Parts: sequence; C-alpha cells; structure tokens
Amino acid sequence: MFKKKNISLAVIRRLPRYLRYVEDLLNHDVMRISSSELSQRMGYTASQVRQDFNNFGGFGQQGYGYSTQVLYENLVKILGLDRNFKMVIVGVGNLGQALANYANFYKKGFRLIGLFDIDPQKVGKAIRNIKIEHIDKLKDFIKKNDVDIGVLCVPADVAQEVADIMVEGGIKGIWNFTAKEIEVKGDVVVENVHLIDSLMVLSYKLNEKLLEKERIK
Repeated sequence: MFKKKNISLAVIRRLPRYLRYVEDLLNHDVMRISSSELSQRMGYTASQVRQDFNNFGGFGQQGYGYSTQVLYENLVKILGLDRNFKMVIVGVGNLGQALANYANFYKKGFRLIGLFDIDPQKVGKAIRNIKIEHIDKLKDFIKKNDVDIGVLCVPADVAQEVADIMVEGGIKGIWNFTAKEIEVKGDVVVENVHLIDSLMVLSYKLNEKLLEKERIK
C-alpha cells in the first residue's frame, strides 16, 4: 500500500470517523459505496473523500466506487489497528477508572495490561482483573513488558515527571489526558487530549445559535 509522506493532521483525524462509518455499513450488509454517498453521510465533499483516500493510494474503482470490506481493511491497516498495542494507565481516579473499564479498547486491539497509582487506598485493588500497582514499579514494568502506550491521567503538576518515567522505561507513545503539555525526548509520540477544549467548542456552537436567535428577534 503506497503511502505519501507528510500527510496533514486534519486528514489523519478524519480517518477514525471514516472507519466508524464503514464499520456501520458493513454491519448493515452494504458492500459498496461511492465517494458521493460516503461524503453525504459524513458531511464532506466527494472530492474531499477521494483526496483523503488518495493520500494512501486510493481504494476505489472507476465506475464502481469503494468496496466497504476493502475500505475497512485498508483503514484498519493505516490506523495500525491490525497490531496489538500494550497499554498502561497511570492515575486511577475517576477518568482512569472509566478508561480502564472501556471495553472498546480491547475490540480495537489496545490491550490494557497495567494500572498504576500512588494512592495506598487504590494500590492492590483490581479493575477488570488488573491489579493496581504503585507507580514506583512503573518504569520496570514498561521495560519488562515492552509497553507501547502510556495513558496519563494524573494531576497536571506531576504529568511531566510521570511522562519522564514512562520515557525512561521505553514507552513508545503517550496518551495525555492532563492539562499540561508534556515534553518528551527521542521518538516518543504524544497525543494530547484536552476534554475542556472540546466542551468549549460545543459552547461556542451553542453560543452562536443563541446569538443568531437574538439577532432574529
């Protein structure tokens, strides 16, 4: 599969949404779809859909459109979901517990193998049969188990310190749910998730609707 370099982040962020739609089509026994039909479902233009897929070589046929099965298989490979990534969560508060109990991780090939916290009331307990260990064991655990992804759910003031421990252990990627933008050395990949940012975008959209209604009055 040919893949161009320097694919924009905007295109990459659309890929999971494409995958969700294609999965839904397969679940409803839809075996073929055109770029026009897919664009209407997703709110993009047909040209945008074709351009996005062409970044990875294109998967359609002239006059036929896309085989949903072929499209699904290619999106899975592009997103790396045909691999099994081992994952640990550090910080088992409300968010950490919710993520640990999220069954879809397992369905998509993300295997949670470790939970870590500093709270003595949590250490020793288990979630989904995974024992919560003290954070002192984090670095050695990552090294021993060749962990791919570290999920940061700790307070912002210790986020960088915990991220450094992960990097020292040999982590390959960090999924950061803290309010702090962490810095990492080497080739470690970081994805920052700011939940409040998403909520503020929703707030903006609601505010625009309310302002429009007020202008009409």
